[in-house]
Amino acid sequence: MSRYALFLHDSAGTFKTMSPEQMQKVIEKYVAWGDRLRKAGRLEGGQKLADEPGRVMRGQNGQIRITDGPYSETKEVLGGYYIVAAGTYDEAVDLARDCPHLEYGGTIEVREIDSMDQ
Repeated sequence: MSRYALFLHDSAGTFKTMSPEQMQKVIEKYVAWGDRLRKAGRLEGGQKLADEPGRVMRGQNGQIRITDGPYSETKEVLGGYYIVAAGTYDEAVDLARDCPHLEYGGTIEVREIDSMDQ
């Protein structure tokens, strides 16, 4: 079975406007979704990323440029990720279909992880 990364992007800023009580209910939905996948043997890991934007490193002509991330030209934020086990891309998409992230206007990028075991 292959492994897939589900990258959770948010461009709506929905979570920033929620009260602590609303946010707690959202967190409970994510936990329940993750628990269901974990019990099915499909969830291998995942984490919410810190709200701090991180750094972006770019190399060109032997020089490294470091900027506050992720990208100054976009408002989209990578907020977290999950690693799931699935047989195909379609199966990985089906596992992500009921992720609470989509309920709140987020985007999920599904990418197969290359095992590099050859």
